[in-house]
Parts: sequence; structure tokens; C-alpha cells
Amino acid sequence: MTEITLLDGGMGQELVHRAGDKPTPLWSTQVMIDHPGLVRKVHDDFTAAGATVATTNTYAIHRDRLDGTGMEDRFEDLHRMALEEATGAAKIIAGSIGPLGASYRADALPPFEEAVAKLREVAQQLASRVDVIICETVVSVEQTRALMAALDGVGLPVWMSFSVSDRDGAHLRSGETLADAVAAAKGVDAVLVNCSAPEVIGSALKVLSEAGVPFGAYPNGFERITEDFLKEKPTVDALQMRRDFTPDLFAEHAMRWVEQGATIIGGCCEVSPAHIAEIASRLRAAGHVIV
Repeated sequence: MTEITLLDGGMGQELVHRAGDKPTPLWSTQVMIDHPGLVRKVHDDFTAAGATVATTNTYAIHRDRLDGTGMEDRFEDLHRMALEEATGAAKIIAGSIGPLGASYRADALPPFEEAVAKLREVAQQLASRVDVIICETVVSVEQTRALMAALDGVGLPVWMSFSVSDRDGAHLRSGETLADAVAAAKGVDAVLVNCSAPEVIGSALKVLSEAGVPFGAYPNGFERITEDFLKEKPTVDALQMRRDFTPDLFAEHAMRWVEQGATIIGGCCEVSPAHIAEIASRLRAAGHVIV
């Protein structure tokens, strides 16, 4: 019997699917503005499925992502909206900090001191309303270092979650080794891998297991990260969900990660409440305790 922290799934994609609107570069932030209350509904559905963690819809709320949208002055207000939607939604509220500039692109990170200042500003927005800070889709050693500097003294547990190559889970999307990034994250409370193909998670967990802290995974359900999505201000309609991405198949992967020692499990983009519910069912059937 193992105690497992069960994360939620992909808030952004779930919002886009439910809203039915054409995606914009603001992604889940735009849906939150246009459809008040929908974020809370998604949080509640993941919790009902068995998740004990609600991850705030703050991944994409960065000043650089708001540039040119007419919402440059709503940075604080958007964080407040997302935090209000999440408050009380689950046992643990995880404040999400996504990458500056763009997802999956190490080259989009600003110069170090600028990055630290921008990331610290986000952490300050989150700190008083969440139980843990989760740094998501970390793709380079420099991004890891910037986050560590920004979160120094935040006074909350920090989980660092890396995004790895869909061909080789032992390397970040930057090409650097996952081991080097884990070393740069020394002192965090958990290490994870997210928004990567389920098939490479096993090799990533072998690296994470050496960190000496709880570790886990929450991959995505995309066919692949396309070149179109790596352009400036992309929209998520450049990405496609895998046709084989059923709750049963995903849960089979998840149970193998638990066998490897992972104690924090969940999903990223395209992982729905149905996927989380199937994982919860299998964990309980295997005698594990969801905490």
C-alpha cells in the first residue's frame, strides 16, 4: 500500500473543449474571462473524479503573454480571478507557474535577472492563496535556476516539473539532461515530469527517483508538439489529441509509474476527469491510498 497524491488533469484543454470557442494565444486565460464559473466547474469535476490537488488556472498569466492583447493592465486581476475559482476546490491548491514567453521553448526565456523578477512577481500573486507552488513545463537548466532564485524565501513547498523530449525521457526539450536540471532544483519538495508523451515517462522517473524527494508524473495526450506550436503566440489548435488516448490506456501507464515509486500522479493537456477517475479507481483497487 502506497499513499498517492492524485493531481487533476489538463485545465487549459478542458476549458477550450467545453467552451467551444476558437482558441486564442491567451488560451485558458481567455476562456476564464469569457465564461465566468467554468474554471470552477472544471476544478470541481476533477475533484469529484478523485483528484486531491486543484492546480490554479494561472499557467499562462504572464505579463509577456498579455502584451499586445489589450489586457496588459489585468495581470493582478486575472490572478485574483483564477485564485478565487480554485479556493476550496480540493484538499491541496497548487499555484501554477508556467514558462515565460512560450511553452517548450528554452530560447523564449528572458535574460536571467529579468526572468527572476517576472517569475517572483507571479509567485507573490499566488503565495497567500495556495498550499504549494508548482513550476510547470520546465524545459532547460537555466529556466530551473531562474525559478529557484525567484522562489527563494517564498515560504511554501515547491514542486518542480520538467517537460522532457518525446523521444528520450532522460533529456529536457532543450537537449540538456534531466539529471542536470534536477541537480539545479536541489532543495525543492518534489520533482515531476509533465506535458510529455506517456511512453517516455518511465525513463524520466528513473532520473527523478535519484533526487531524494517525492517524485511523479503528469503527461499530456498530444500526438506531438508541432512546429506550428513553436511559433510566436501560437494557439492550441496547432496540436491534436492522440486517437488512442483512452482513460483505460492512460491508467495502465499511470499504474506502471506507481510501480516505479512515483507518489504524485495526474495528467496534463488532454487528460480529462474521466482519465483521473479511472486512475483513482485502479489505485484504490490495488490497495493504494489517495491522499
